Amino acid sequence: MTQTETTAAALWIVLARAYRSMETFVERSVSALGIGLSDFMILEALLHKGPMTMSALCDAALITNASMTSAIDRLEEKHYVERTADKVDRRIRLIHLTPEGTALIKRLFVRHLKDLDEVMAAIPSTERAELRRGLKTIGLAAQAATHGQK
Repeated sequence: MTQTETTAAALWIVLARAYRSMETFVERSVSALGIGLSDFMILEALLHKGPMTMSALCDAALITNASMTSAIDRLEEKHYVERTADKVDRRIRLIHLTPEGTALIKRLFVRHLKDLDEVMAAIPSTERAELRRGLKTIGLAAQAATHGQK
């Protein structure tokens, strides 16, 4: 193996360490905004994707169903989200931002973007695009391999 070659195992270690470091950074960054990470992720998903069912919101915000119910209860109590019946199928409950929730997440998201831009400032945009493509390829390959194991 040459010095320029990177094995899959070495790439996995770098990816895992980078993820752990970024996870810690984002948790601290969001915490400094005065909100928990799961609440932030829910509000951010609703801001960018619009009203969703609980299960769709779980996928979008990367939160388990068990945690989602208490998070929505908490956000509803603070008047940041509301549960409403779907207009087509009244059995379906949609979660959507209230005006207060929209104002909050818009303000917080601007600061969050600045924090992310600062930590990734040394990565040129062309490398970011290449990195994004590579990470997406890895994620899709792992997803396909996982589904093939069932």
